[in-house]
Amino acid sequence: MNVWTVANQKGGVGKTTTTVTLGGLLAAQGKRVLLVDTDPQASMSYYFGIDSEELSRSVYDVFLTGTPSKDDVLDCLCSTKFDSLFLLPATMALSTLDRKMGTQSGMGLVLKKAVLSIADEFDYVIIDCPPTLGVLMVNALAACDKILIPVQTEFLALKGLERMMHTLEIMAKTLNKQFSYTIVPTMYDKRTNAALDAYKSLRATYGDKVWSAVIPVDTKIQEASQAQMPPSSYCPKSRGVYCYTNLLTFLTKKTDNG
Repeated sequence: MNVWTVANQKGGVGKTTTTVTLGGLLAAQGKRVLLVDTDPQASMSYYFGIDSEELSRSVYDVFLTGTPSKDDVLDCLCSTKFDSLFLLPATMALSTLDRKMGTQSGMGLVLKKAVLSIADEFDYVIIDCPPTLGVLMVNALAACDKILIPVQTEFLALKGLERMMHTLEIMAKTLNKQFSYTIVPTMYDKRTNAALDAYKSLRATYGDKVWSAVIPVDTKIQEASQAQMPPSSYCPKSRGVYCYTNLLTFLTKKTDNG
């Protein structure tokens, strides 16, 4: 099983879009995929038409157990309308975790234990993070073997990336773990000098940690979210899906090659 976390300490950079699109592409390849929503805003849950506040169980309940069993996790999953694509939904109650449990021993590893408990059920787990550093992001980073960092190609997003990289440094020391990560330039508009300058700055600062291509601005991707469908199903021939397909090929080759 492969576990990817999609994270950035800035909102609006394409985290949920990246999670859903890659998940949809993998599911279309016949992989069993679990998408995990750890954002109290529950954007990914709503993406699939799931009102998490009406659910009896969610990822919040996984955290409440502390040491979740396989049955604990499976009881919280939601199926989607798409074959092989499942969701562990979020709820607003997640916003209370830092206050309630942030100081409890072992709280940073709950999600890792949960994912390991269902390792024989899924080929891929992709975790969508909130844009703030706290127990939820710490869990998501500790649980994964690869981190994807979507970065909008504009100046303020580059500043947000600096915070994210500092967080990875701290987490690496705390967990004694070397993170494998890829920075993914998103919302690229080739018509603007600002986007080109931001991309050049990314490459100059982070080198080969930056994916060599970009995810362009694509209104079809936005329409897919309104239709509550992964872009790979809603607009499979769009520019955005073409680029995400190339990104997936790059990521899976890296996984295969270690």
